[in-house]
Order: sequence, then structure tokens, then C-alpha cells
Amino acid sequence: MEMNASYTSLVAVGDSFTEGMSDLLPDGSYRGWADILAGRLAVRTPGFRYANLAVRGKLIAQIVDEQVDAAAAMQADVITLVGGLNDTLRPKCDMGMVREKLEEAVERLAPSCRKLVLMRSPGRNGPVMERFRPRMEELFSLVDELAARHGASVVDLYGAPALGDPRLWGVDRLHLTADGHRRVAEAVWQTLRLPPENDWRTPLPASAPPKWAVRRVDDARFARRHLIPWIGRRLTGRSSGDGRTGAQYSAELGRAFWVTPEDARDPGPVATWRQVDVTPLS
Repeated sequence: MEMNASYTSLVAVGDSFTEGMSDLLPDGSYRGWADILAGRLAVRTPGFRYANLAVRGKLIAQIVDEQVDAAAAMQADVITLVGGLNDTLRPKCDMGMVREKLEEAVERLAPSCRKLVLMRSPGRNGPVMERFRPRMEELFSLVDELAARHGASVVDLYGAPALGDPRLWGVDRLHLTADGHRRVAEAVWQTLRLPPENDWRTPLPASAPPKWAVRRVDDARFARRHLIPWIGRRLTGRSSGDGRTGAQYSAELGRAFWVTPEDARDPGPVATWRQVDVTPLS
């Protein structure tokens, strides 16, 4: 495998998984695997440019309508697209529509970049995962099909048992911890044929399961802070992403923009990178 690939730009498209929840930084912003990957790529390539357009809570139709044109217009070396999982977690899900929209996204993004990266997303082991597993696997079969048809790469996170470990998932049970996001960044890094730094599939060390009382306290906290608000949003037709735009997207101008680190040798958090330009929609 050739390990000297060079990439000058990256655009990330998707929902909360790509936005970076729950990899929370001290300033209250999210980092996530896409930002981690961008920082590592920047060290290899002076002048590297990056844009994360992902927004939490977005369904695949919203990703297509709000992010795909902006991403395609940027003509990036690498575009990552992860979407559709939020649809599969809804009580009512039109998988035919999901198929149609995901296919539309891939058909528009693949010709616009040097490398399109798709994913088979991970899932936290537990009853929720089991309930929605058939839909998820239908989605992932489509991802494989589209990748083969359009020459895209697929990162198989779903096939890595380690990423199902509840210890790699945040308190909301929907998003990865910082360690989980680092593993995803390494998985994408290796998919881009770059020299591996570690084995992201390595299971966590064995540990004794939490006691019954601890689990019940955690369940109650989860229900109060996350499950009940999530149900409330579903019942009222609201989304956690309402009114939000991607980190590198200007709602005022209706355009995405690039950011780049001041010092490629020490990129620091993406939030400290400077804006390079604004790219108009085509």
C-alpha cells in the first residue's frame, strides 16, 4: 500500500457525528474526528485548507439541501460524507427516500473531489442498537453499493467491535467520547493511505461492569438530560440543529469558507485557524 499520499484540502459534510459531539473542548466548542484529522493533515501539507459544514440533528435530505452544493463548489482534495443515520433512528423512516437522497449526494460530490470518503457508522452496543440494526445495515449496504459505483472509499466503523464499547460513548449515548473520535480520525487517516499511528480497532482493557445502583443512577440521568428532551423535539418537530450552520459556513453570505492554521507545525484547535477565503456556490 502506498503511504506517501498528499492532500491539500478537506471538507467534512454530515450531522453531529462529524460536527464532533461529544468531544467537548474547554471553551465549549466541539472538536471531533474531522477536526483531529484536519490537524494531522495540516502538519503534512503547508497551506492545508479545511472546512467542516456538518450540523447536529440533520437528516439526509437536509444535508443534501444545505451542505452538498457548498461542499462540491470547494473542489477539495478530500470530502467526507456521513449521513442518513439520524433518519434510521426516527420511529418512521422512509428508507426509499434515504436511498434517493444519499445517492443524490454521492453523485454530486464524487466528481467534485479527488477522494470521496463514506462511512459505515459505529453504534453503541445495547437495546437501542438492536432495535434499529436492520435499518442501519440497509443504509450501510447502500453506502457500499454507492462507493463501488463511484470510486469512493468506505471506512467500516460498524465492523469494528471496539467502537461498540459503551465506554467510548458520551453520557448522551449517541455520540463518541474524545477517545472514540481519535479512533475514527485514525481510521480515516489509514483509509487515505497514510502511515498508521496506532490500531484504532484495539479493544479497551477489560474492566468490571458497573454496579446495579450505578447503572440505575446513570439511566435516570440519561433520561432526564437527554432522552426526554430528544422525545420532546421529536413530538414538536424541532431539531437540535435548528438555526445552526456548519463551523465554516457563513449563513449571512450563503457560502462556505476555508480555514488554515497559522503554524502548520503546531496547528492547534481548528477554532484558532484563520479564514482563507469565501467560496461562492456554483
